[in-house]
Amino acid sequence: MTSHDYGTVLAATVPAPSIEYSTLSPMLLVFGAAVIGVLVEAFVPRRYRYGTQVLLGLAGLAAALMAVVMLAGTEATAAVGAVAIDGVTLFLQGTILVVAVLGVLFIAERGAERSVEARSGPGTWSLAAATVGRGVDAFTPQAAAVPGSADETAAVRAGIATTEVFPLTMLAVGGLLLFPASNDLLTMFVALEVLSLPLYLLCGLARRRRLLSQESALKYFLLGAFSSAFFLYGVALLYGQAGTVKLAGIADAIAEHPSNAMLAVLGIAMLAVGLLFKIGAVPFQSWVPDVYQGAPTPITAFMAAATKIAAVGALLRILHVAVPGLRDDWRPIFAAVAIATMVVGAVMAITQTDVKRMLAYSSVAHAGFILIGLVAAEDAGVSAVQFYLVAYGLGTVGAFAAVSLVRGADGDEATTLPQWAGLGRTNPLLASIFALFLLSFAGLPLTSGFVSKFAVFEAAASGDATYLVIVGVICSAIAAFFYIRVIVLMFFTDPPTDAPVVVTPVLTSTIVASTAAATLVLGILPQPLLDLADRAVTFAR
Repeated sequence: MTSHDYGTVLAATVPAPSIEYSTLSPMLLVFGAAVIGVLVEAFVPRRYRYGTQVLLGLAGLAAALMAVVMLAGTEATAAVGAVAIDGVTLFLQGTILVVAVLGVLFIAERGAERSVEARSGPGTWSLAAATVGRGVDAFTPQAAAVPGSADETAAVRAGIATTEVFPLTMLAVGGLLLFPASNDLLTMFVALEVLSLPLYLLCGLARRRRLLSQESALKYFLLGAFSSAFFLYGVALLYGQAGTVKLAGIADAIAEHPSNAMLAVLGIAMLAVGLLFKIGAVPFQSWVPDVYQGAPTPITAFMAAATKIAAVGALLRILHVAVPGLRDDWRPIFAAVAIATMVVGAVMAITQTDVKRMLAYSSVAHAGFILIGLVAAEDAGVSAVQFYLVAYGLGTVGAFAAVSLVRGADGDEATTLPQWAGLGRTNPLLASIFALFLLSFAGLPLTSGFVSKFAVFEAAASGDATYLVIVGVICSAIAAFFYIRVIVLMFFTDPPTDAPVVVTPVLTSTIVASTAAATLVLGILPQPLLDLADRAVTFAR
């Protein structure tokens, strides 16, 4: 055999590195933008950092989204089999990137506070008066300063912007992209930590109510650490069962000894603790209302949408690639979790008097509806879950963006329900858009929420889980009560004497308008996205 023949054989047996790098390009682009963002923080003068970080973040996300589109139809593994690039991965990565673009725009907003100053009159709000002529963001100017200290006041007067939130956000997005693409349990754990640690920090950086923000960050961190420990324990048990952490290897080991899979069942239970914590499902939902209320609203919006999308994607991959042979064991467990999550989310939302906490429990209830699609354990369920995640993600970002536009006389967000009384009379446009989001969450026709719930209910019914459909319809009716209660409060109640001010910063207003339009379009013309979700139901091994 000649040297040319050896070269031919070698080229045929060894995959080209460029092919592997191209399949990883969405994640590499985002992580690269995050690293460059860290360098910007270190070396670029402060006055240029804000604009540079915004452009860098948006450019990185746009390039990653283009890479996802170019990879459409790919079904392969990369990084020595640790990462799977397939239909489910690309669909969820595209959804995460769209949500991330909206999240970065929301985080970049610096005009809301100045709008309050202009509308409320000079001197009515001391912090705004200290920053006249400069827009300020939702984040504290000096995270290390004690709340209310002289250092914090000096940072406010200097107009310092907390630009480090952008590389932290990009690091979180990189972890979110890797999470549903992980093809072995160790890679999945690394992705879990990469997405979690920046979010723990970001939750404690609120400009207002800083003690509440720091409390929420600490609570999220401590409970998140416990959930990660459970996840690692599950990894150890599954490794003990299969002798490998690769998802396909675990499936093969269970198939060889289906009657001796007790360690695998226990391992899945432990993994589920870590993943259901991120999804916000009962009984691991206690952090959700406190963290959603205390975190800066842009971070709440981004986290509520993107984290749930990534965690559900990781759970889909584990259930359909690693343990499809144990579906008779895990289906009843996840069905019980889905029922408890829907009931607790719907009932607890009724008792809330804070809009952000109400939306938090609404998010918990939606986690239950999403789990219905997982319990279906078939391709129709995966497709329905993917569509649901798109509709939920866009609607959630839009709803929290709308909340951030309603400000009290002191410039703080008006999140208590009595403050929203009469909003439909003082600002009918914003009230109507927020009502649209609420009706979509309730699942009314001609909204994306209706199509989402119909899809998961249909998948559950065809998968012999009709009882979940019945519970889901009842919980939807309960949820409709508190959604309509807010609508009645906005349109059929007189506004208070100290009615809040509605601000109209450009970026946030654009987010609200675009997500509202998407909610209507997906409710009226859902078929193209449904077809795309159907075609994307592929899992690479």
